Amino acid sequence: MNTQAQSRGVPIFEENPFVPESMDNPFPLYERMRDLGPIVWLQSHGCYAVGRHDEVHAVANDWQRFSSAAGTGLANYRKDKPWRAPSIVLEADPPVHTRGRTVFSRALSPGMVRKSRERFEKEAEILVDRALDMREIDGVGDLAQAYILKSFPDSVGLPSADRHKLLEYGDMQLHSFVPPTWLDHDPYANIVEMSEWVAANCRREALSPDGFGAAIYAGVDSGDITEPEAQNLVRSFLSAGLDNSITSFGNAFWCFATFPDQWDKLRAEPSLMRGAYEEALRYLGPLQANFRTTTGEFEFAGARLAENEKVAVFLASANRDPRHWPNADTFDITRRAAGHIAFGVGVHGCVGQVLARLEAEALFSVLVRKVKAMEVIGPPKRRYISVAQSFASLPMRLTPV
Repeated sequence: MNTQAQSRGVPIFEENPFVPESMDNPFPLYERMRDLGPIVWLQSHGCYAVGRHDEVHAVANDWQRFSSAAGTGLANYRKDKPWRAPSIVLEADPPVHTRGRTVFSRALSPGMVRKSRERFEKEAEILVDRALDMREIDGVGDLAQAYILKSFPDSVGLPSADRHKLLEYGDMQLHSFVPPTWLDHDPYANIVEMSEWVAANCRREALSPDGFGAAIYAGVDSGDITEPEAQNLVRSFLSAGLDNSITSFGNAFWCFATFPDQWDKLRAEPSLMRGAYEEALRYLGPLQANFRTTTGEFEFAGARLAENEKVAVFLASANRDPRHWPNADTFDITRRAAGHIAFGVGVHGCVGQVLARLEAEALFSVLVRKVKAMEVIGPPKRRYISVAQSFASLPMRLTPV
């Protein structure tokens, strides 16, 4: 038991949120964490944790006191060498972060976004028609993964070969947040091969001249970033945009199949499309937690925190906090879900969220037109990654209109 945490009046939370038995349904655990206090000591991992909406929002917005530069996982980059070069956006604070974010904002120009929308719509039509021909599908593999692995890397300008490696690399990224002790295999066995493949495919010469990757490298030509920084940004863009989108779509399929009245409501009122996706993100978001590191000694939520402390930030818990959301455990697509924290918040909000929303709008617009009902027809298989709430497979039946 952490006597330092006790001496500061911080309650001890003894359950472990990062093991499979907790990941199956983490929300009762989150409720117990929230009820214990605005900030708790996470006994299983020797760090602080916040799970209430207001405190999560405050930590995520305050990069001056809660830094991302020491890593957004449990490892502290001030003490431990990271497994790969840190992202200059996701694992950096201003002013370094600002330079990279500015390049991203410029790359996501209206013209580039418009071209991507057309690509997403075309691919969505193809894949939904194929899924309807099959009738019984794996909602993750046959639809969410197939859609994103084609449309998103195409938009970045990535070569078409071996894109499945992005999934394995994504698993490594997520496992690194809280390294699993319960796996029967080494998730980093292919780390050298995967890292070399990603690095090679994020170089300027590997990318098409008309994608987001080339637009990021334009920042080198303008003198805003260096060539290695551009490669780092392309890697970060792929990492942020791929896995979260796949997971969020698989989770949304599960929501609509589990609550068919909400699918009927969406089909009757397609204008609810954007809000429906936001509600799915709030209700069952892809990233459950990330971490920040304190930059000094200060008071927060009634606790006295020391410098260089890790704080686990439970985004998914905040999105189910009844202190902020009425009927928080109800999936309701008419809810005003703006303000959820599934994609983070503040300067470190997900860099790929604009495209994720475009992808969702394109895909669900086709589904609403062509699919009368979706249902889960077998036990979903969980994808056990400490900080993710996602499915490895989701057996579904689609009923055409």
